[in-house]
Amino acid sequence: MPSGVRRCVARLGAVAAICLGLAAPAAAAPLAKELFSAKPTASNHRAEPFGSYSKGCIAGASQLPETGRTWQAMRLSRNRNWGHPQMLDYIDKLSRKAAQLPGWGGLYVGDISQPRGGPMSSGHRSHQIGLDADIWLLPPDTLRLSQSQREQISSISLRRNQGAFVNNNWTPQHHQLLKAAASDPRVARIFIFPGAKVQMCNDEKGDRAWLRKIRPWWGHHYHFHVRLSCPPGARGCENQAPPPPGDGCEDARKWVNDILNPPPPDPNAPKPKPRRELVLADLPNACSTVLQGR
Repeated sequence: MPSGVRRCVARLGAVAAICLGLAAPAAAAPLAKELFSAKPTASNHRAEPFGSYSKGCIAGASQLPETGRTWQAMRLSRNRNWGHPQMLDYIDKLSRKAAQLPGWGGLYVGDISQPRGGPMSSGHRSHQIGLDADIWLLPPDTLRLSQSQREQISSISLRRNQGAFVNNNWTPQHHQLLKAAASDPRVARIFIFPGAKVQMCNDEKGDRAWLRKIRPWWGHHYHFHVRLSCPPGARGCENQAPPPPGDGCEDARKWVNDILNPPPPDPNAPKPKPRRELVLADLPNACSTVLQGR
């Protein structure tokens, strides 16, 4: 092959290699849930939540002790008993009130947040900023469960007819516990299945203001989900819009009616798009610092 032709072929090969390199896809960013779930401890910062309940993180989280005088943290293997100090104080105070109810020794506490918050490897979309907590609906008969027992024991379901009604496990003490839980001014809302909300609407004979914060939602029949408002001064924290005015009982009854009499499916409704997994760039910028902190 003449030398001029060889040089031309070589140049074409180099250009082709460059073009192929440009066309190659960039390496996919690691998922935020993988980054945050890999951190075993909190960051060494002042306690502060960043972002929203479903897209954020928490700096300087505190760990709920495995056992307190009136609570036990459950499913310790998940390492999700971390939260904002306000949440830990809330759990402590609510557990003391629970311990005064007949048949309740205190509280079994489920997931709060990971050590640095952020998306979880499984389960929740929220619980990312240390201001959400799941409280079991099972009345504790002992607060001396071993770590192994806390992995094996299950809560109890309180729903009947797919959540339209409560079942025989529901007691007046559940009503009183949820009333106490919702009456703390730090609470933004509490999620529980629709039938429980309607039952409390029917049974409450006194002050009804607290019912506004009890919100019907799918699932939530083994536990109720407490969400606190952003603490004062937490400028990077995004509150959810408050519940509509009123006790919300008619809305809960509509939920129940839709369970018992499901509306026909809309044939023209667009198919739901698959939810994209979050990457670190989706979270507030401060979450990079939280993730990298010691």
